[in-house]
Amino acid sequence: VQLQASGGGLVQAGGSLRLSCAASGLTFRRYAMGWFRQAPGKEREFVAAISRSGGSTYYADSVKGRFTISRDNAKNTVYLQMNSLKPEDTAVYYCAADYTSAVVITVYEYDYWGQGTLVTVSS
Repeated sequence: VQLQASGGGLVQAGGSLRLSCAASGLTFRRYAMGWFRQAPGKEREFVAAISRSGGSTYYADSVKGRFTISRDNAKNTVYLQMNSLKPEDTAVYYCAADYTSAVVITVYEYDYWGQGTLVTVSS
């Protein structure tokens, strides 16, 4: 199983980025997907999650209204659209997959993890 995250980079505060996570080696439509992030010196934290069908989503309070998670099961890809970025959003962003139909928000429940993509927001 491979989860390949991409789309990170350097952006000014208030800007936008779109992260992608391409999955292979698994039946993508059977997995709930999530995005997490980890800032230097901090623990990995939940950002957003989406059910296997895409019908349910859940967001951390810190990103609600600014970030949108979506998926394309035909392309085996999950996305994270990030708008109105703030310096405190700076972190390595990871995608993860869990074999379940529900939305999953806890780190330890996920089965597979991508390698991460760095997002840096300058003030």
